[in-house]
Amino acid sequence: MKVVPGFLVAILLASTAGLSACGEDPVTPTPESMTREAVGYYCNMIIVDHPGPKAQVFEEGVGTPFWFSSVRDAVFYKTLPGEGTNIVVAYVQDSTAIIDWNNPPADGPWIEITKAVYVIHSGRRGGMGANETVPFATREAAAIFQTDFGGEVVAFSEIPTDYLTGN
Repeated sequence: MKVVPGFLVAILLASTAGLSACGEDPVTPTPESMTREAVGYYCNMIIVDHPGPKAQVFEEGVGTPFWFSSVRDAVFYKTLPGEGTNIVVAYVQDSTAIIDWNNPPADGPWIEITKAVYVIHSGRRGGMGANETVPFATREAAAIFQTDFGGEVVAFSEIPTDYLTGN
């Protein structure tokens, strides 16, 4: 069999591309807009029908996000043992953009869950009626919300487990 030089070059390029892809990090998924097809991971209810900020979590090997009708549920999912073991990225809605608590915007804006600043113990209720973990892109925005609704401003790593479990 005669090998055509162009064919050989194509094979070499294809195999080199395949080898270089092995060492690359996977592409981080970008946030999706909420639609009526988005249902809650825990509640299995339509997300857009619930008040307050929402969250979406992308797991390794899953093409679509797991939706959460409450940010508190997503924080619970990400932090408690046995849950969220293959998370690629998780996003929460920046509550600064929520003008009507009962009708948050479908397209975010979204921020990574660990980069947000939260107000806890404010008394604002999330999607499933529990006290919400209200996310903000900045500490200043969280402080304004705290002035209006009370609560405590914390970083993601400072959210107490007993707050998430309702104890």
